[in-house]
Amino acid sequence: TMYVIGATHPDEMRRIRQQYPDHFFLVPGIGAQGGDLDAICEVGLNHRGGLLINASRSVIYGGSGSDFAEQARLEAERINIALKRHLVSKSIV
Repeated sequence: TMYVIGATHPDEMRRIRQQYPDHFFLVPGIGAQGGDLDAICEVGLNHRGGLLINASRSVIYGGSGSDFAEQARLEAERINIALKRHLVSKSIV
């Protein structure tokens, strides 16, 4: 089972994670919608990871000029590095 839980309210994520410690959560709202990846990882990660982060708008609209593809890649890489830091700190990877 996977639940969809927005990233803009970390306190709600904490409460729901306590109720469902082993479930996976699809988490939209990181980046352009104002969700804080660090806050969500702190309260939402479980022993298997447990989060599927969606940050599509911040990647898609990372740039609007001729360097669009490069800016999108850089944003995706930035998110990936930040997420990996949390996974490593919790010994998930």
